[in-house]
Order: sequence, then C-alpha cells, then structure tokens
Amino acid sequence: MSGKRILLCVSGGISAYKAIDLASQLSKQGWEVKCVLTENAMKFVTPINFSAITHNSVHTSLFSDIDPIPHITLSSWADLIVVAPATANIIGKAATGIADDLLSTILVASNKPVLFVPAMNVNMYQSLIVQENLRKLKERGNYVLQPETGMLACGVTGEGKYPSNTEVVYAIKTYLNYHTDLQGIKVLLTAGATIEAIDPMRFLSNRSSGKMGFAIARALALRGAEVTLIYGNIQLELPYYLKEAVFCESAAKMYEATITRYPEMDWLICCAAVADYKPKETKSQKLPKQEELNLELVPTVDILAELGKVKKESQILVGFAAQSDNLIPSALDKYYRKNLDLICANDIRFAGKEDDELIVQGKIKGYPTLPEDPNLNSVVMKGDKFSLAHNLINILKEL
Repeated sequence: MSGKRILLCVSGGISAYKAIDLASQLSKQGWEVKCVLTENAMKFVTPINFSAITHNSVHTSLFSDIDPIPHITLSSWADLIVVAPATANIIGKAATGIADDLLSTILVASNKPVLFVPAMNVNMYQSLIVQENLRKLKERGNYVLQPETGMLACGVTGEGKYPSNTEVVYAIKTYLNYHTDLQGIKVLLTAGATIEAIDPMRFLSNRSSGKMGFAIARALALRGAEVTLIYGNIQLELPYYLKEAVFCESAAKMYEATITRYPEMDWLICCAAVADYKPKETKSQKLPKQEELNLELVPTVDILAELGKVKKESQILVGFAAQSDNLIPSALDKYYRKNLDLICANDIRFAGKEDDELIVQGKIKGYPTLPEDPNLNSVVMKGDKFSLAHNLINILKEL
C-alpha cells in the first residue's frame, strides 16, 4: 500500500500533540502525507512539527495559502482524509455542512472517504448532539474510529480518550482498501494459547502468540462486524472496539465460553492454539523439585470438533491447522473430520512473526483446485498478518 496519499487534518483539541506521532507513523508506511491545521489546533501544536516530519508544507488557511483553491486541490489529491483528533466542533461542522475555515471547507468539497477520530470529554462525546452528528457522518459513508475509555485530560475517566496511533493506522489501512461491509455479521473468534495447570505455579502450554487471531479480530471489527473474541494466554493489547472480549485460561473454560455463545453467531473462526492434553490431576500445592517428574496426561476437549457437530447450516466454521510438516494432509484430515467450511494451514515457523503464510482450503469458487483433493479449492496467501486477515475475510464473504 505504499504510495497512498493521506491528508491528515488536525483540529483544536488537547490530543492534537498526538497527531505529530501519527504523521510520523503514516510517513513510515511509505505514504505521502500532507497536513491541515485549524487555527485552534495551532494553539496546541505548530506547523513546523508536521512539515519537518512529512517534508511537505502545512496548510492552515483558505486565504494565506499559495494555492488559490487549497480546499479543492487538497481534497482531490488525497486517497483518504483523516481528521485526528476530531473535536465536537469539527464533527458538528462536517455533519451540518458548515464551511467557514480550510478544514471544514475541505470536508464539504471532498468526495473522498473521511476517517474521523473523535477525542473529547466523556460528557461531550456521549451528548445527544455529538452522537447524532456522528451517526449522520457514518450514514453518508464516512468512517468513525470510536475513542477509548480511560483517563481524560480533565481528570475524569470515561469514553472519549484518543486511541493509540497504532489503532489509527490499522483503521487507515482498512479504509484505504475496504469499507464497513460486514455490518450485521456476528463473529465468534478464538485466539491465543490455552494453559493447563500442573500445580499453582507450573503449567503446560504452547508458543502461540495470538497475533493472527488478533489481526483477524481487528480487521473484522473495523469492517463493521460484531466480534466476540475468546482469547487465551497472550501478551497483546486487546482491540478496544470489540463487542466482547473474554479471557479463558484453559481449554475447558474456552469451550464453555464458546459453546454458550455460538448459536447466535454467523461465522465461527477457531484460531486459538488449544492445548491437546492436560494433566489428569492438578496439584493444589506446588510440587517440590524432583529428580524425575512423571505426569499422566489426558486429552482436552476438542472445541473445533464439538462446534462441527452442532453448527447450523447457515453458520460458517473456520479452523486453523498449525504444523511443522505434512501441512496439507493434516489440514485436509481436520477439514473433513471436524466438519469445517474452511481450513487455514499455517507453518509454525511463522509463529510470532509479523509476516505469515496461509494455505486456505475449502469449496471456494474461482480458486485453483487442490491437487490432493479435486473437490476442494486452495489459495496460498503471503504477507503481514493484518493483510492476510483482510484477504481471509474476503474469501469468507464468498462462501
């Protein structure tokens, strides 16, 4: 996605200083970035901050610009317009068509997609007028990245906090190429590793990072799906805009959380690395160090297989097969044995890395026939996990 053109528009809120880092992160993506600052934004930050980072002039006025029609030139130039932070004032202007400065005039003149990143006091954000204005903007095809809940500049804890710029970049990556095309779709997703206790200190687990599952959850939610994420032992920051996120330490708890929620879901995506075995007995006290330790292991519940037994005809069930060898045969065995609609085979050499490779198999129209099984189709996808997540979603939409 290098070469994309982003118009970063900064309005006058206390979070304006965070837009400096956002400009830096956008430039590091290989995108060309131009910036617009409102008069009030310049009370918090200066144009030189942004021009030094983007290597482009910063635009601040309709009438002092070298270009006689900057609102037309800039709105036509951009692939995506990002308003970050978006104050209640600029949200209100955009929703009602007021064009009394450069930024608001750009928004009226533009026929390009706009991403608003609201940030303000909780009472302002939750007010009826701001929520009504945001609704109007979304109905017109604009995008809104909801704020986080946390400590605000006024000292109050609540909804209205500017999100991390990492999340803003994920949103920009999404809306440069996709839309909120999953509205109304309910998805249950499992991710990360489960752990099975040996005693209060020791446990059995695996090396799964949960990165692929979190990338899928993030992509689904940004495209409008209602995502319930059931996750295990991972060290990742949760996407804050999911419908529900449930931590489950063991396979048994993950099964319980999954089986009680699956009936209302449209898609079931089992990406978690669930432990295959657990100690037959969990000790209540820490075991002393011994020369040898013999553990009797028993199988854990097979969550994917159980879902395959009870899933409705209208539901889509997706499984993952992480292997070090015999990738295709192992994936095909799981596909048929567990009654799946799609299986994603991935090599464990990519575990924990940013880039990955997925071999997606199933009855996918328009893709090559799988040599090992002429009844199925297959596609090999390579790239960073977030891009692969979007590609997988596109395949799911075709099923």
